Amino acid sequence: MTMETGTRADINWAAPTVTAVLVLADGTVIEGRGFGARGTAVGEVCFNTAMTGYQEIFTDPSYAGQIITFTFPHIGNVGTNDEDIEKVDLETVAGARGSIFKTDVTDPSNYRAAGRLDAWLAARGIVGICGIDTRALTALIREKGMPNAVIAHDPDGEFDLEALKREAAAWPGLVGMDLVPMVTTADRFEWHETPWQWDEGFGRQQAPRYHVVAVDYGVKRNILRLLAGAGCRVTVVPATTPADDILALSPDGIFLSNGPGDPAATGAYAVPEIRKLMDSGRPLFGICLGHQMLAIALGAATVKMAQGHHGANHPVKDHTTGKVEITSMNHGFTVDSATLPAGVEETHVSLFDGSNCGLRLKGRPVFSVQYHPEASPGPQDSHYLFTRFVNLIRARKGEAAVAER
Repeated sequence: MTMETGTRADINWAAPTVTAVLVLADGTVIEGRGFGARGTAVGEVCFNTAMTGYQEIFTDPSYAGQIITFTFPHIGNVGTNDEDIEKVDLETVAGARGSIFKTDVTDPSNYRAAGRLDAWLAARGIVGICGIDTRALTALIREKGMPNAVIAHDPDGEFDLEALKREAAAWPGLVGMDLVPMVTTADRFEWHETPWQWDEGFGRQQAPRYHVVAVDYGVKRNILRLLAGAGCRVTVVPATTPADDILALSPDGIFLSNGPGDPAATGAYAVPEIRKLMDSGRPLFGICLGHQMLAIALGAATVKMAQGHHGANHPVKDHTTGKVEITSMNHGFTVDSATLPAGVEETHVSLFDGSNCGLRLKGRPVFSVQYHPEASPGPQDSHYLFTRFVNLIRARKGEAAVAER
């Protein structure tokens, strides 16, 4: 391994060439240069194909328990800021455990930049490694699946490789792991911020017409913004909130959020409450983990994917309209469409591999999608889903629907 040449003033040319390692559970050791936080972190290694939005990716609670390999080589070139953070609670760090880049983090070049990515990662406790062949690592994941691994950064280049190998091999993996307690809110709160507008920034909900309760399994800020922007007063509740307590808030609709981990594990306590919420007759909308647990509540099964779907370029077909939308995805589990029971319709499918990306309960105001419609890679291909949800609320109130957009 050789140090790439460069002119950065902060390079210590006397430092060891290898200052970070990625140790896979099978004993493979990948050497590189460290950045971000010092120390070690264990998790599942996935790859993400997005070219932009890395700050949103790092702060998406759905990435809890994972180490992200970015296939795009130049990560960090637009810097970081205080607006592009997705986790609601800024006081806790819950998201990606590690980051893997091809090239070193450069100085930012963007008018919104407030700091460098490597310093931002260090402040959040996220360990990074660069200077490795991310194409080869991505190919390995595509061939063998997402491996468990330990990522370690030590500026002195001192690593106990045998101990790191044991730690990586001993980590149980995400199957059967409930990570929602790490990311859910501890207390109920109200959300009022609306989507960002050019030259205006984020707005504030002034005159909501409807009340939505969002169950927080790891919800992203922009989901809440789009609900508020659709005319909803949003009350966010912890993941373990009983259905009776949610219904006591008199919501017009209920939202089941995204989140990390195995849906079957979280579903052990969440699914019985979701079934009660469905039985209430109120419109129900789920995204990502919320979609998966809704499917389980309806009688379907979820399965672990070999490489998962992580990126901002995933084409999905909506069978209800015949349209194709470009979506953002982040999931390592999927609903097994073959297990969908009678009365449950598959509404969306991935055009990459045909996997399930959406469902609805026939004759009931209940639907969900696997991908992230709030992430805007299209850029607004999927925003119609929030209108679709509010139209179900309107229909229950006897009001006329508006055009999906």
